[in-house]
Amino acid sequence: MFGIVRPCTHRLTEGLKTEWMAHLCGLCLALRGDHGQFARVVTNYDGLIVSVLTEAQSERSAGWRRTAGPCPLRGMRTAPVAQGEGARLAAAVSLVLASAKVRDHVADRDGWLARRPVAAAARRVAAGWDRAGARTGAALGFDTAVLVDAVDRQTGIEALAGPGTPLLTVTEPTETATAAAFAHTAVLAGRPGNAAPLAEAGRLFGRLAHLLDAVEDRETDAASGAWNPLAATGTDLAEARRLCDDALHGIRLALRDAGIGGAGGRPPEKHSSDGKLAHVLLAHELQRSVDRAFGASCAHRTPTPSPFGPPPPGFDEEPEKPSKKRGLLAGCAMAVGLFCTCQVCCANDYEGPWSRKRREGCCNGCDGCDCPCDGCDCDGCDCCCPCDGC
Repeated sequence: MFGIVRPCTHRLTEGLKTEWMAHLCGLCLALRGDHGQFARVVTNYDGLIVSVLTEAQSERSAGWRRTAGPCPLRGMRTAPVAQGEGARLAAAVSLVLASAKVRDHVADRDGWLARRPVAAAARRVAAGWDRAGARTGAALGFDTAVLVDAVDRQTGIEALAGPGTPLLTVTEPTETATAAAFAHTAVLAGRPGNAAPLAEAGRLFGRLAHLLDAVEDRETDAASGAWNPLAATGTDLAEARRLCDDALHGIRLALRDAGIGGAGGRPPEKHSSDGKLAHVLLAHELQRSVDRAFGASCAHRTPTPSPFGPPPPGFDEEPEKPSKKRGLLAGCAMAVGLFCTCQVCCANDYEGPWSRKRREGCCNGCDGCDCPCDGCDCDGCDCCCPCDGC
């Protein structure tokens, strides 16, 4: 469930685009610095939000950025990257959740993991990531056991779920894990009063992550016979959309209570980040993630048929059949190829190494994009509203 917040960079100002890349590269380099080169494969878009939130609440200091050397993912360019406790917390959370994903693939005997020697090797990798994440978390005062416990409870909850089971019963472990991670950003930033609203924001973010993953995988899971929370609980798309919209509204209110971005909340403390990037990602881009999952698309792309309604006017092509997901090792090999050829960074779009869903290159400028809110800097925006027309 990594990557539900994927901003179209055309909608980011140059300053916010630089900030976005600083946190993405900072997470990647924190993983390498604390846990070695191989750990960088767990770098993900959603993990960097932990780093963004920490910085949004912190006093700016001389060491909050460093210049990183040339990297293929940046077209062999140097760049300022985030460093410090926020990036390290994001790395710890990413490792533990990636470990859980590997164990889930092993349990489902996906692809090559159906073979015992490969499954055994994958378990050793997952166990190593668990230990590494726990060490970094402990150094930051964060107990990653809450994440591991949430993952362990998820399997039992799914096994008992059936028609009539409340969908939020199924999403609860994910909500608990993300709430703990979001709340600890307030501790690292020295803003303990923000822990409660950010725990609420994290809980709702985890709900969205789980629901959007279920919606996006609905057709593929039906074709493969895989377990899907919507199908298992008998929840229709209208109810799933209602829950997503409620979560979006709650996240905006929580951001306002924490004084992060938007004119409707408390102003940030003196010398702290203005929280604009956190606001853009969690109040604006999350909305677009929901729209994308339920069939809407960015206007600079060619519309694609949606399984949730009639195709857009003027679209006459046959719907593309869902592709079979790659297994762990095949996906890792594909990921290495994408990184080495800079497609993750510079391509207009590319095929996700594991999910095979279309992804947008993180440095893609989206020239000609007709997306709403072009150039919006959110000044005067009340983050408890959808920000239409800001």
